[in-house]
Amino acid sequence: MTAKSFRRDRCPSDRLEKSVGRAADDLKGLCSVLSPLSAPATSLPSHALPAADVLENLKSQDSGLSSVEASKRLEENGRNELPHTPPDTVWQRLFRQVNDPMIYVLIAAAVLTAFLGHWTDTIVISAVVIINMLVGFIQEGKAADALASIRNMLSPESAALRDGVFQKIDASELVPGDVVKLAAGDKVPADLRMLTATNLHIEESALTGEAEAVVKNTDPVGVDAGIGDRSSMAFSGTLVLTGSGTGVVTATGAGTEIGRITTMLVDVDSVDTPLTRSMRKFSSTLAIVCVFLAILMLVVAGLAHDTSFEELIQSAIGFAVAAIPEGLPAVIAITLALGVQKMAAQNAITRRLNSVETLGSVTTICTDKTGTLTHNEMTVRALATSAHLYDVTGTGYSPIGDVYLHDAEKVSVQDHPDLYAMSLVAANVNDAEIYQEEGSWKLAGEPTDGGIRAFAMKTGADTLPRIAELPFDSAYKYMATLHIIDGENTMLVKGAPDRLLDRSTQKPPDRKYWEELIENLASQGLRVLAAAYKKLPASTQTITPADVDQGELTFLGLYGIMDPPREEVIEAMKVVQSAGIRVRMITGDHAATAQAIAREVGINGHNVVTGTEITAAADDELRGIVDKADLFVRTSPEHKLRIVRALQENGEVASMTGDGVNDAPALKQADVGVAMGIKGTEATKDAADIVLADDNFATIAKAVEMGRTIFDNLRKAVVFMLPTNGAQGLVIFIAMLLGWELPITALQVLWINLITAITLSLALSFEPAEPGIMGRKPRNPKSGLLDASSVFRIVYVSLLLGGATFWAFLGARNAGIDLDTARTIAVTTLGIGQVFYLLNSRYFEVSALRKELFTTNPISWLCITFMLILQLGFVYLPFMQSTFDTAALAPRDWVMPLIFGVVIFAIVEIEKFFRRLKAS
Repeated sequence: MTAKSFRRDRCPSDRLEKSVGRAADDLKGLCSVLSPLSAPATSLPSHALPAADVLENLKSQDSGLSSVEASKRLEENGRNELPHTPPDTVWQRLFRQVNDPMIYVLIAAAVLTAFLGHWTDTIVISAVVIINMLVGFIQEGKAADALASIRNMLSPESAALRDGVFQKIDASELVPGDVVKLAAGDKVPADLRMLTATNLHIEESALTGEAEAVVKNTDPVGVDAGIGDRSSMAFSGTLVLTGSGTGVVTATGAGTEIGRITTMLVDVDSVDTPLTRSMRKFSSTLAIVCVFLAILMLVVAGLAHDTSFEELIQSAIGFAVAAIPEGLPAVIAITLALGVQKMAAQNAITRRLNSVETLGSVTTICTDKTGTLTHNEMTVRALATSAHLYDVTGTGYSPIGDVYLHDAEKVSVQDHPDLYAMSLVAANVNDAEIYQEEGSWKLAGEPTDGGIRAFAMKTGADTLPRIAELPFDSAYKYMATLHIIDGENTMLVKGAPDRLLDRSTQKPPDRKYWEELIENLASQGLRVLAAAYKKLPASTQTITPADVDQGELTFLGLYGIMDPPREEVIEAMKVVQSAGIRVRMITGDHAATAQAIAREVGINGHNVVTGTEITAAADDELRGIVDKADLFVRTSPEHKLRIVRALQENGEVASMTGDGVNDAPALKQADVGVAMGIKGTEATKDAADIVLADDNFATIAKAVEMGRTIFDNLRKAVVFMLPTNGAQGLVIFIAMLLGWELPITALQVLWINLITAITLSLALSFEPAEPGIMGRKPRNPKSGLLDASSVFRIVYVSLLLGGATFWAFLGARNAGIDLDTARTIAVTTLGIGQVFYLLNSRYFEVSALRKELFTTNPISWLCITFMLILQLGFVYLPFMQSTFDTAALAPRDWVMPLIFGVVIFAIVEIEKFFRRLKAS
């Protein structure tokens, strides 16, 4: 064998990092040797009892249940199904769209106009309400359909021992006491206490968040063992990777660990988003002010001018319609819908419209590790032999990558026999298979073996004919295969480093050196496996544990394996953190592994908090703990939920990301929950607000930017729309108080509001992100939708537009123009003024007199063109004239509206200039 030329030179000591000590929670299996004998057997949980006692407690036996007994238990216990929250009904979704004080006022106005017999007014007002309602309703339906398309929740079958024979039955018919058979590829159908287990590896990341498969056996473990440490149990919803076994069902449906977590969701109330809170406050205030002023107007006009009751009611309705931005809910829904569509194109499916904007407001992101920050694919990152230390590039199960001498040049196996021997072991002492499907690399087998197989493929190592094999067993913690290499029977061995070091007596390794190196690799979050070989007699045709245990192995080296971070996460983390958002990792994994990933992606991992510490902390104490820490390890679903609640109590807007059922309660509690679409569980997707179709943290960074852009555009839309309503309300209010003719009617008000909302206001929804948007700090979640500068602009532009409208109307009437034509001029003046003000509003602070005005948002010019076409129809089409009481304008009648528009544009630009001057 070419490995005979290996050198045993020790690596220089300065190439080894000093160990910082292993984390205490890495001793997770220690408590399993301590069985609490003093407690009665029946009072202990199944994982802590011998299998025979579990069978006795369940009144079952190794031969399973009879069909009659199973039917009886099914009736008593119910079907083995997870509780499922029913989706919102059509009526609930509809009501959500009209649950707004401003809409209530419009509905009241529609009822009053119907009562007075003004059916045209009623129809137009009702149409506005219905359009607003349908926009949000349809968009939610699209999001629900998109989510349903990525769900895959088929009820699996199960092999259950009934009447002494294993039968295929629907997993929903399993009952406690059933004996179930497990094989590679099976989804565990219920919680099981293992009765037999042969090389049984189960992937439990959906439940625990740990990427590494768990080896199952039949030995009881400690009463206080966490979910990830209960090696005697298999849990519903987890996946069998390798091996086989049988187990007795201890819990079904809601009684399983996954079911218990799912039922926690019932106790978690969804949290209002910052936008919802801001809009509710804004809408309530505006509705109250409008109603108050309308009543004041009614009283003053009725007493001072002896106006008829019907005319007063009509004027009050006109004022309410004028002052309320009835198009605002539609603009908000459309703006959010556009954001949703853009996010869907970037692999984020949004279940509710407000969620995208909420991501733009988050102050902290709590993220799971496995599958979100990492690939959830084990990868060989480091290699150590007695001659060299190597670094291995590439990630996941893709066999693309190279091997480098540590901190040095790329090497090949042909030039390094020690590297060749390690790759030969990786290729042959391995039952995992890697294959390509639809452009991506897939694994069939155990994740750690998959990572080692990918390394072997990177080096081009040969897969040799296998004469015999010794499968991995948790009892001896190694695997061996027998091959003919260089004409000799050679046994290759891969397994736990301590087991192989103990048995490597052919050329005794430097034990201190290797133990120091193992500890160094483990401190970097790497799982360490060892490789060795042994020459056997030519007549050998089988191998047994004795062939390994009797020693005479030659130790080859170590593989350092981990689930590496996604390449794009590192840059995305910088972007998110530069936006003033703090990122916290919450994982069920061990401290060393979590800290290694945290270091690589840029999360502060110095202050580590364990699940045990969280359990011991009172709620008030926990608020102080979460404020200081960024890394939480060995956490349970309850821990994650408490962390999110503590952050919210500290005033944070918290986003939570995750893929496992263990993440679902925290996702629902968070201000915005983000679930993984590929590897996420059904319960997680149901609890989340946003589902990532690519399971990628970098998509969250894009969503944050989109959320901030959406909020900017919403604020621009509000600051743009409200001056129109302010001007209209001001015109009607003053006219009624002074007893003058109304310059505009209620229907004309509705017209200008509606076309402004569906054209000019909508243009702002397409505005791109402003420069430096991800360099800002998150906005204060307690702040309102509008700041002081926004309110100031709304007030003075309302006065400008209102004054221009009054001036145009009074000028026309003084010139002897008839009432309908004068009102048409007034409405046109208001519309043209809005066109020029839109150009101001596209840039809140910087000057609009820039080339980007014409290049960055072509939709705005299309909207302006469409608005002008609609206004021309309003003025010149006969059926519009009869509906809205308008009249055709002569060319000279357009001059005054255009002059007023230019004046308004100039005044706003001057105000911006002085604001910038003051800021500098």
